[in-house]
Amino acid sequence: MSDPATLFDQDSLRRAVDTVLADHLSGQLRSARRRGLPQEAVQALSDFLGAGGKRIRPVLCVAGWQAAGGTGAPEPVLRAAASLEMFHAFALIHDDIIDASDTRRGRPTVHRQVGTEAAILVGDLALVLADDLLHGAGLTPAQLAAVLPVANQLRADTVFGEYLDISHAGQPPADTGPALTITRYKTAKYTVEGPLLLGAALAAADSTVRSTLSAYGLPVGEAFQLRDDLLGVFGNPDDTGKPDLDDLRKGKATVLMALALGRADAGQLRTLRRHVGNPYLNHDDAGHVRTVLIDTGARAALEEMIAQRRQTALTTLDTAALPLHIKAVLRSLAFTTTSRTT
Repeated sequence: MSDPATLFDQDSLRRAVDTVLADHLSGQLRSARRRGLPQEAVQALSDFLGAGGKRIRPVLCVAGWQAAGGTGAPEPVLRAAASLEMFHAFALIHDDIIDASDTRRGRPTVHRQVGTEAAILVGDLALVLADDLLHGAGLTPAQLAAVLPVANQLRADTVFGEYLDISHAGQPPADTGPALTITRYKTAKYTVEGPLLLGAALAAADSTVRSTLSAYGLPVGEAFQLRDDLLGVFGNPDDTGKPDLDDLRKGKATVLMALALGRADAGQLRTLRRHVGNPYLNHDDAGHVRTVLIDTGARAALEEMIAQRRQTALTTLDTAALPLHIKAVLRSLAFTTTSRTT
């Protein structure tokens, strides 16, 4: 049996995607210079993309391509995959503005570097260039027709999820329902399911493959966001590259917070209502909130939810009619994306 690593080399794939992104942005810089247009926005976007990132979405896109019978990672597929990372940059830059976050990937956020107005435009540029990469990928007419509805749905779901997120911020409910809906639309669909389905569409996947990828992708994507919610409160900023107070200061409607609110006694509830959503929350008061999140069992319950979703995805793979090397890759990603510390 072939080693999955030789059939699907994630490190090489990430480097190839980085090359596509760097070359595309270099071309944009040259174009702006030639036309006498400002180059700062392109440079800020280039710096942001060059500062790190796991490239999970492009990797999953190529996995979806191979799951549906595609082989290797030809240039058109790589460019389509890279378009997802460019869209991710758009989402992160705007999300950081909405959340008033100071750091991302261990560096000042784009709006802290260039100002809010300019950062909005940098994010807009990333969205335009995501389209440019996808439409200019060199796909066949049939591939483009198949992939555009998937890409458009992925993008719309992300925006709707972000809108739900801001709609509930400040006074998070004790019901986990709204938080789970935010989790699914803001993150799960565009982080895991959407990239898999986009890659599969490039290979003209049948309904069975698409259903299998969704059955795997949604629970993994939800677990990914639930882990992110934990890291947003309990993570070490030196490891995560982002603050550990932002979610509490914004009063994010996370599943973690809903679980705590639903389990809290009167005193614990007073602590949560006093501090969660306070834009001036300090580290001492955040410590009191973390104590409540632990003592109510909310943190442990969320860990169990993550484990359950991961197992659901793994069970799907057990009977999936997918290439063996892709099943191995997806099995590995189910752990690395949901057990991460950054």
